[in-house]
Amino acid sequence: MKRTMTTGLVILLAPVAIAAQDWNSARAESLATHATTVRAAQLADSGLRSYKAEARGYLTFLAQLGKGFPDPPKIVRADQIASDIYWKAPSLSKQLIKGRRDTLVLPTDINYHRDHLGIVQNNFPRIIRIGDGDEVEDVPHPFSATGLQDYDFAVGDSLQIRLGDRTLDVVQIRFRPKDQRAARAIGSAYVDRESGAVVRMAIGFTRAALKDKDLEDLSVVLESGLIEGRFWLPRRQEIEIRRTGTWLDYPARGIIRGRWDISDYDVNVPVDAVFDAGPEIEAAPGAAISRSGLISTKAFKFSGTVLDSMPPDVRAFASSDVAKLHDEVNDLVRARSVERARTVALSGASASQFVHVNRVEGIALGAALTLHPSPRVSVNGGAGYGFSDHAWKPHAAVAYTDPNGASVSLTGYRTLHDVSIVPERSGVINTFAAQEYGSDYTDLFSARGGALTFSAPTGMTLRPMLEFAVEDQSMASVNAVPASGHFAPAQPATNVRESRATLHLDAPRFNLFGMDATATLSLSAMHDEERAIAHFTSERGKGVATLAATRTAGSGQLVLSLLGAGLTDARRAPPQSLIELGGPVTAPGYDFHSLIGTRAAAAHVEWRVKVPFIAVPLGSWGRAPATATLAPFIHTAWVDGKGWYPSAGVGVLSVFDLLRFDVARGTRDGRWSFYFDVSRDFWGIL
Repeated sequence: MKRTMTTGLVILLAPVAIAAQDWNSARAESLATHATTVRAAQLADSGLRSYKAEARGYLTFLAQLGKGFPDPPKIVRADQIASDIYWKAPSLSKQLIKGRRDTLVLPTDINYHRDHLGIVQNNFPRIIRIGDGDEVEDVPHPFSATGLQDYDFAVGDSLQIRLGDRTLDVVQIRFRPKDQRAARAIGSAYVDRESGAVVRMAIGFTRAALKDKDLEDLSVVLESGLIEGRFWLPRRQEIEIRRTGTWLDYPARGIIRGRWDISDYDVNVPVDAVFDAGPEIEAAPGAAISRSGLISTKAFKFSGTVLDSMPPDVRAFASSDVAKLHDEVNDLVRARSVERARTVALSGASASQFVHVNRVEGIALGAALTLHPSPRVSVNGGAGYGFSDHAWKPHAAVAYTDPNGASVSLTGYRTLHDVSIVPERSGVINTFAAQEYGSDYTDLFSARGGALTFSAPTGMTLRPMLEFAVEDQSMASVNAVPASGHFAPAQPATNVRESRATLHLDAPRFNLFGMDATATLSLSAMHDEERAIAHFTSERGKGVATLAATRTAGSGQLVLSLLGAGLTDARRAPPQSLIELGGPVTAPGYDFHSLIGTRAAAAHVEWRVKVPFIAVPLGSWGRAPATATLAPFIHTAWVDGKGWYPSAGVGVLSVFDLLRFDVARGTRDGRWSFYFDVSRDFWGIL
């Protein structure tokens, strides 16, 4: 008889009794032993000879960039999968994919392990193995004969859950490895008090259990439902695998998330015909598989697009279940048993740190190394050299980061600062334009000094950072010669010693009147002392605020950005402190940094809509969709004492919206301008 699983876990009450964390108490060991015995009996239950069910799920690959991963992960690829699953006593399983489609949001050549395409049956047997053994291999199951010897157990929360018309009392059993340096699991399980059945498990792993050195962590959540009033079988599953790259010591995280719902059970039905010599998980004969995202055949049909069909909890940027598991893992074991060991790595804030071109340095090269004497302490040192100014720019820093992400760092440097309040062009495009055409969208001045920085824990909605700096500033000269054209004059700068305290506030994601928004605010108090000609001092404040927001409406997307900046007392402000606008970001249609004042603002509104375009093949990285994004926009900039500078234009985004070409016209003594660059989402690493 077919049974559709509708009996999910529903918590009736908050924890009604929270037991003290008494590890290996008589009660904890008794419950763990009973759960192990029941699990073994379930695997050998002669009443359950076979079953067939349907599993539907989503497999997503996401990416994050930046120190502390300040922004939510972005979906790069999403797969929707439907499979028929089969089980046969004693422990044979088969999963036939009858429908699969994917969509690429950004180019990627990722290939999933075969077992990422299916579900976990039997709540893992005696050992736990994930990723075909490349990610986790031969970890003793906590509720196995071996596991009873390898793990500590403690009684946690007691809850009531509803399964259809039944109410069950369950108790949490937490487990941790006795030897935290061994390959072991960490987490908890909810066990039915009456039957001893494991209703839900949440599992993380020690560092030694993770076979791939790039794995940051791996989390699995398994839930079971009661079928035929007797058999506890898979109902819902979730897996998250996080890998963090160490190339150049620039944080880049790739995340694989799988989410499955299992239903439509047929118990004790003939299934012998599906068990053959093929792999456990494979495509069914005549399976509907599409790379275009559309599947509609007589045998099988997905509705909507892959992204549109995702439930809200799957589209969410973070899984609440996995987040709770991360906290539990960190709570149950010493931090070093789940942290990756780090030694020495080549590092850089961006690709442009290694090679770039500007009118001050000409061709400039740089490199740095980061040493991790412990997981919480990092020491960074490096230098750059300009072949036109013949100047070395060394820097060194030491930082301490606590387990929740809060950090303190001390830095010393000799460098070049840019007066731009926001960049007008990516580093890689600016290098090419400066070298070939004398078009340098940086205004640089020299600085040498040091800074002490305090950063708040990661994961906060509003992330503050406090910086104290003292530096000597001076004017930098134009030293380079481009292949064609000529460079603009050097940025004016006064020789001053500046003492500065700056509060940075970053809101990486929030809701603003139904729009997805990000915002930043920087407030500085500065004291300048000049001795070059006539000794004088000055004090002033400086503030810079940005806001970016988007909202999808119908087939288009509204994009809004705002910028505001100003000085509190500009009577003796050095020219390097003034606000400068002009260029494709702050004032399209007007010359680079042609609008200068002590207070300024800018607003940009554009409407993005998909239009037909050429599908661009990218080899193993997939194929760009046969669409581009048309983005007509209006813009206005304001500078105190000079008034408004409006402009209008249109942008075209193509190849996964990674490349952008803009045409704009300034309507107040402006000009036609043409800009080409990569997506601004990637400027930070270029």
